[in-house]
Amino acid sequence: MTSILAAHGFKPCPAPFNMAAHVMAQATPLGDKTALCVVGPQGSEDWSFAALEAAVRGTATGLLALGLEPGDIVLMRLGNTVDFPLAYLGALAAGLVPVPTAAALTAGEVASMITTLGPKAILRDPDVACPDSAQTVSLDALRAMRDLPPADWHMGDPDRLGYIIYTSGTSGKPSAVMHAHRAIWARQMMFDGWYGLRADDRVMHAGAFNWTYTLGTGLMDPWTMGATALIPAAGIPPAALPGMMQQYQATIFAAAPGVYRQILKHHSHLDLPHLRHGLSAGEKLPESLRHGWNAATGLPIFEAYGMSECSTFISASPTTPARPGTLGRPQNGRHIALVGDDGPVPNGTEGTIAVHKSDPGLMLGYLGAPDQTAAKYQGDWFMTGDQGVMGEDGQITYLGRNDDMMNAGGFRVSPIEVEQSLAKFPGITAVGATEVTVRADVTVIAAFYTADTALDDAALALYAQDNLARYKQPRLYVHVPELPMGANGKLLRRALRAAYEAQK
Repeated sequence: MTSILAAHGFKPCPAPFNMAAHVMAQATPLGDKTALCVVGPQGSEDWSFAALEAAVRGTATGLLALGLEPGDIVLMRLGNTVDFPLAYLGALAAGLVPVPTAAALTAGEVASMITTLGPKAILRDPDVACPDSAQTVSLDALRAMRDLPPADWHMGDPDRLGYIIYTSGTSGKPSAVMHAHRAIWARQMMFDGWYGLRADDRVMHAGAFNWTYTLGTGLMDPWTMGATALIPAAGIPPAALPGMMQQYQATIFAAAPGVYRQILKHHSHLDLPHLRHGLSAGEKLPESLRHGWNAATGLPIFEAYGMSECSTFISASPTTPARPGTLGRPQNGRHIALVGDDGPVPNGTEGTIAVHKSDPGLMLGYLGAPDQTAAKYQGDWFMTGDQGVMGEDGQITYLGRNDDMMNAGGFRVSPIEVEQSLAKFPGITAVGATEVTVRADVTVIAAFYTADTALDDAALALYAQDNLARYKQPRLYVHVPELPMGANGKLLRRALRAAYEAQK
């Protein structure tokens, strides 16, 4: 049997449509119900659905009053505060195109994005790195917009450009991924296919407001369902999260694997009487972590696989648990295959995980890069670059990436971007970056370099701190006599990884 799974029956996105209007559709009937709690040990900052909608639509009014027009690109340089989702949804409500970015990016990295995007406005927290610009909208001005009269939802074609997110590509230059308004409609496939989400849930996400994983799984999806989102206040350490879950009666907990690892380092037993299960995404969940969490809580973790270009589309769920060793199966409504050189391969055969071009959650393409977009397709299939095997039951075993992309706490990082930056450090003659295992289930980014003599690790780390976002910075610097090269002169990053790990 060929490894294609096409589940039909998911209703198409209605038209006209607006992504923010869809997320806020429950605001009128729910009114005073709590939509968001920013939680801390001393209390919480609470937002009702009615207050949330008013702030979103007021923000839309304020942005349009600046002279911005539907279709204009708005770059977001905001921190880990409620300002982030309010600005994001406010821009969408007005028909603008928000571009959420990680606060950890340096001013130099953001400057390159500005050149590509040509934003008409930059929403700016003064504590977040960003080049000075005449298009800057201050945080105070943005907050003042919340009290303005509500704007009408900008309704239109669900296939029109809605938002842009950045991901690092194999070329080393971050790629701007364009998504349509309909992408939020496709996320409903996750409600049963991953979350087991209910309207009475209280979903705690461990990530920051300004991470797209948090924005989707932790905020927009619960609000779409009419559930309550719980977001830890900035600075809450992972070890304190179980206490927050208990105090605020979290029923679902979502995090990257690294957060689960940090919690288990401090707690061998967890009493979480309201929690039904955990969710994991961003990077592969090690089986040891899954078992450790179950031993400490008696509860399962349901894992999901996805990417910036299509969010999550393969997952386990409370109704369809994963077969041991697998990711789970494609969510109901998805059209997924394992593809080889000649198209979809038979079940039980390794292939590249691929998404059919008809998937409503699939990106529109890479901004200003039609050739890069076209190169990701093989016929009608968008090729993820990750390898897997589909069983007869539709469950997919993940076999790893077929490129050299690295993963740092859920963020995909291009080794070329790291290498190009470090190559400018005085004394380095060549550099190769790869992800290495330092102990069981723990990997870090390592930089292997050649130089006349070993260089000072602290100086290298300081240089990286000034030139790369924190999640892109190597945690190891290794001086080597030479870098391994293939017959065609290509750097063999996997050989670097293998040689290092063989010495451990």
